[in-house]
Amino acid sequence: MVTMTRAKPLAPTETFVRAPARPLNTVLLATLGLLCIGILMMTSASVEIASSATGDAFYYFKRQAIFACIGLCAGGVTLALPLALWRRFSLLFMLGSFVLLIAVLVPGIGKTVNGSTRWIDLGLFDLQPSEPAKLFIVMFLADFLQRNYVEVRENWREFFIPLIIASAASILLQMEPDHGALVILFATTFCLLFLAGAKILRVLSLVVVAGAGFSWIAYNKAHVIARFTSFMDPWAEENVYGDGYQLAQSLIAFGRGEWFGTGLGQSIQKLYFLPEAHTDFVLAIIGEEFGLLGVAIVIGLFCVLVVRAFAIGRMAERKQSLFAAFFAYGLGLLFAGQTLINVGVNIGLLPTKGLTLPFLSYGGASLIMSCVMAAMLIRIQYETESLAAPAADKPSGLRG
Repeated sequence: MVTMTRAKPLAPTETFVRAPARPLNTVLLATLGLLCIGILMMTSASVEIASSATGDAFYYFKRQAIFACIGLCAGGVTLALPLALWRRFSLLFMLGSFVLLIAVLVPGIGKTVNGSTRWIDLGLFDLQPSEPAKLFIVMFLADFLQRNYVEVRENWREFFIPLIIASAASILLQMEPDHGALVILFATTFCLLFLAGAKILRVLSLVVVAGAGFSWIAYNKAHVIARFTSFMDPWAEENVYGDGYQLAQSLIAFGRGEWFGTGLGQSIQKLYFLPEAHTDFVLAIIGEEFGLLGVAIVIGLFCVLVVRAFAIGRMAERKQSLFAAFFAYGLGLLFAGQTLINVGVNIGLLPTKGLTLPFLSYGGASLIMSCVMAAMLIRIQYETESLAAPAADKPSGLRG
């Protein structure tokens, strides 16, 4: 007789633990947010001028969409490349950027618009050499500061080398002229030296010298003096239809927008009142169509991007990866400098200066380089998080 017995349940031999969900990358989210807002608002700002100039209301939208695709592809390639590779060729990249800065000044190569020779016509878009130059010079400076971390603090020679490089680039930028890029590059260099631990008196003394130099340049440029004069009183009769015209129209746009704006596509200032509405003054159109709320969202996204850049740099500093730290700080400073100047010009806190707003203004070189810079930040964060924490959590001495 066969006795049937109930089988006992098998004891579990494996325990499955669900891995914690990886949080969404804040830099990526801020970048995609700015990119989407930029394409939308650049299109809104350019519809009328595109229709009048080309017969196609979406001419600038189509081109900006192509630039965005190229920028995202370039960003994808950048994400795949290790920081060690960028560091190894940083000197070569910097020298290449100087070649471009010289080439744009050669007759027949550089393209002149409104009295400034800042572009090289590549067919699909106009390359502005100052855009890659800022990035690659900062990249080289990050490598230099890591290799000479102690010497920069103690010796004048190593302290001056970054300033000599920035000065050489600034001379070429002054010849174009491109004062906005010049100021951003010098300010970033000074800040990186300070973060590297250079003596504060040295940095401040040279800031005073640089300020005196910029003042001398401005004093000897009639158009710069005219812009400063109109900036001080844009509503004066001699300025409102002269050098202060763009600022006056920009302020009118912000005034019309009030708190919540007139609505998407309802801007009046973009109807030939505000020149370059889809490039340097796209923020004014955002203020008109979406009011203070829209402007606050845009500035908030830039703040997130810059704050995260410094947080990534600080994290790299704690893990003793100084090249990654200085590079992240430099990228954050570049984004912050360009945004501050463009926003300041749009709302009347700074004299009128042609400088694009990253991710938002129309332009192939600016958009592509902005995507590459954001991708580099993400790569720095990825590699830094992958590093094992140092055995002793010693402060590296960086100010940040």
